[in-house]
Amino acid sequence: MGLRSPSVNRVIFRLFPFLEWLPGYGARHLKADLFAGLTVALVLIPQSMAYAQLAGLPAYYGLYAAFLPPALAALFGSSRQLATGPVAVVSLMAAVALSPLATVGSQAFIGYAVFLAMMVGLFQFLIGLFRLGVVVNFLSHPVVNGFTNAAAIIIATGQLAKLFGVTVDSSDHHAHTIIQVFKSALHYTHWPTLGMAVFAFVVMVGLKKITLKIPNVLVAVAATTLFSWATGFEQRSTLPLETINDPEIRTLIVHFNAETAQIQHMGEQRAHINTAIKQADQSGHTLIAIDARRDLDILNYQMQLKIKKARAFRHRIRHLLLEAGRTADGKILFFEKDHRPPSMEKIDGIWRVKVGNDTLDTSALVLFSGGDVVGDIPKGLPDFSLPPVNGHAAATLMPSAVIIALLGFMEAISIAKAMAAKTGQRIDPNQELMGQGLANMVGSVAQSYPVAGSFSRSAVNLQAGAVSGFSSVFASLAVVATLFFFTPLLYHLPQSVLAAIIMLAVTGLLNAHGFIQAWRAQWYDGAISIITFCCTLAFAPHLDRGILVGVGLSLSVFLYRSMRPHVVDLSLGLDKALHDAVTHGLRECRYIDVVRFDGPLFFANASYLEDQIRERRKNKKELKHIIISAESIIDMDASGQESLSLVVERVRSAGIDISFSSIHEPVMAVLRRTHLLYKIGEDHIYPTLKQAIHAIHKQTHKGGSETHCPLTTVTTLTTDSHSKGE
Repeated sequence: MGLRSPSVNRVIFRLFPFLEWLPGYGARHLKADLFAGLTVALVLIPQSMAYAQLAGLPAYYGLYAAFLPPALAALFGSSRQLATGPVAVVSLMAAVALSPLATVGSQAFIGYAVFLAMMVGLFQFLIGLFRLGVVVNFLSHPVVNGFTNAAAIIIATGQLAKLFGVTVDSSDHHAHTIIQVFKSALHYTHWPTLGMAVFAFVVMVGLKKITLKIPNVLVAVAATTLFSWATGFEQRSTLPLETINDPEIRTLIVHFNAETAQIQHMGEQRAHINTAIKQADQSGHTLIAIDARRDLDILNYQMQLKIKKARAFRHRIRHLLLEAGRTADGKILFFEKDHRPPSMEKIDGIWRVKVGNDTLDTSALVLFSGGDVVGDIPKGLPDFSLPPVNGHAAATLMPSAVIIALLGFMEAISIAKAMAAKTGQRIDPNQELMGQGLANMVGSVAQSYPVAGSFSRSAVNLQAGAVSGFSSVFASLAVVATLFFFTPLLYHLPQSVLAAIIMLAVTGLLNAHGFIQAWRAQWYDGAISIITFCCTLAFAPHLDRGILVGVGLSLSVFLYRSMRPHVVDLSLGLDKALHDAVTHGLRECRYIDVVRFDGPLFFANASYLEDQIRERRKNKKELKHIIISAESIIDMDASGQESLSLVVERVRSAGIDISFSSIHEPVMAVLRRTHLLYKIGEDHIYPTLKQAIHAIHKQTHKGGSETHCPLTTVTTLTTDSHSKGE
């Protein structure tokens, strides 16, 4: 076979970047990748299940997200050690994006989560394919720092309900939800549930301090799962409503079912009205559409009233604490706490009614006195199918999909670059975007929700000695093995342990030093980071609003700085170089003003240059010549050219001459095309500032009283001593 040309190789490696790993890849590398992949899998499996629940999905959907995406991202990305999969921030943002469309955990919710992964992946793949990775710069570091710190707090506090073993309805404000959690915890905390979480914390933190070689998360999961199984941690019974002896409690449940059933019926009515509105709009029946919208508004109002009543009933049911007793003939009855007849045999435990957003099955009411566990996990691989396309859902999810795509990529590329600094590997951001995009798109076909690069698992991968992306392939194969053979072992894994895993993992997102560093760099960067942090917390659970505030502030500051770039007057400094006269306390020449304009000259700041030159003409009465140092003007548009033309015209009409130095070629091309070069005069264009001053100095100082010019002699404002310039 003949040798391929370098251009053909580049195309092949761009399409299949993993082929670059193969030359020189041997048994030693395979062994290292296998060990690293299995090590990562020990962390990936429990973490992915925890993060799936953070996204509002059943725990096993985390395994689906850890099946194909890690391998695809590694094979088609540019980083050899980046570990992709479910991550905390993206999981939380997915839950927030999906909650307006469907009930958390429902089949519709799951379908939209898979569809969201497809949207995120498609966006990432396209901007990578067209090499538009620079769009990620809209998320500045101060914005991301403020957002991730706030998200870490939101994620951690969001796990408190599982930690205490309580259930509350989510509020429109995260802070209110947390208050409700603490109120419920004060009413009743399931201490075995809290104990499991505390034990998991102790094991994970303790092992991490002792050694990094032991997979602390896996040990915590294995120990608590075994203990949960051995002690019967999950205690629940399915019994008819009649087993609850208190008629008031039975009536409460019946009323809750009635309100919930009406809400479901109203939901169906709303769907029919929305369809009628759409058909009326398409056929041009305006009056029918107006009547339908009026009916929809009335129905929505009535639904809100019903939802409030159902929520109140659900709150009361969740706060019921029941005791169980056995009659003489062996029948089990439940009574409100402290109301069991003393003559009846007591069954240990405090029992509660399992209630969600759906109606309760009165023939098979679920009562429990134990803790929540993961439960049944379907064995084998998920069904492979394209997510159904929904126009309304796509329009609703689009803003969130873009933010998740950019934020997920920022996480991935920052991790990849940090590891590349240690390994010396070259990272291609656009190739990485394509890899992340493929991981999300193909992953959605296998029922995955959005994924991104993971800080913690990437660090584990690097420390374990991974030399190529094949380590992620082996991690994916370990997940496949788990889905086929080990899912029954995960049934008794306590939910509070998954909450503990999430809370410990997000502590790595907290970075208070980032605020200090941003403020030290520029005060406004620090302010943007703090405002983004506060807004994200205030708007939670609507996280997109917080990050949009940060992006808006960053763009506003950028536009303001672009409209008012740094414009300085130069004089000779102690090092015999030209510096900002004001900053360095230097005197300025009476007859020559050397002006440096720091930035491109375009429509947003063109008039600002005019204002600055006018101000100098007004304040410097003896001014004879202005030199504009153009070394920082790297580009110029039509507005900039017109403004520059007016400056030249007005300065010279005032009896002052003007010259330019250090003009970049793109700017010079604009001057030539617009004939402004001839208006300025080619003899007024100098290659360097030093040449411009040398050519102009003698002419402007002839007959003048300035014996020591600050452009040729160092002259400060604080001393009269002078040193001869070179």
